[in-house]
Amino acid sequence: MERIDKIIASALGITRSEAKALIRKKQVQKNGVPVKFADEKAALETDRLTVSGREIEYNKYVYIMMNKPKGVISSTDGSKTGEKTVLDILPQEFRRRGLFPAGRLDKDTTGFVLITDDGEFAHNILSPRKHIEKTYAAILDKPFTPADVKAFEDGLEIGSERCFPARLSPLSGDCKEAQVVISQGMFHQVKRMFAARGLTVLELKRIKMGALELDPLLGEGECRFIKNDEIALISDKK
Repeated sequence: MERIDKIIASALGITRSEAKALIRKKQVQKNGVPVKFADEKAALETDRLTVSGREIEYNKYVYIMMNKPKGVISSTDGSKTGEKTVLDILPQEFRRRGLFPAGRLDKDTTGFVLITDDGEFAHNILSPRKHIEKTYAAILDKPFTPADVKAFEDGLEIGSERCFPARLSPLSGDCKEAQVVISQGMFHQVKRMFAARGLTVLELKRIKMGALELDPLLGEGECRFIKNDEIALISDKK
């Protein structure tokens, strides 16, 4: 049994406050009867929920897109270091047990962090055999060159490891703003790749996971539910 406002929020990709507003307006029905209270519960396996006459599709798990700000770590617990985590800044209406960030961004890197309670899905997109593409926008201390593009394509060596081929392209005419697409998740990978070419990353932002782009309407620290039809854009999960 789950609270109906939580079910509606997750299924429609809206906040709990917006779900409660729909209930107050008598737009939510359970088995054909208008829902009166937001904390009323429904059995996911047997109850039929509709919003404005349309039956909703409910996921057992939730998927949240956050635009991570600087100074926040991609972890479930920052108590040992006294640092804020992405879960610490998650708005109350998005919170539920078992949430964790699927993958990590450096503390000073901003952008798309996926937060979920679906361990199987996270494993699927993070597995070395199934790594999804991740796209970043970087601001560099100096322009990159065609030779750098070729080096990224060939697979750079960073330390004792060799990177998978990556795509490097300009986001500005002077080639000091770059887009990078990688398919791994090595420690500080993008920064280390540029460093191997004598370039320093001044700013870094993840702008896409798989084919799902960071919502441009999300300010830093803001988040929203990922809708059902968007999940497949991240991976081949249906």
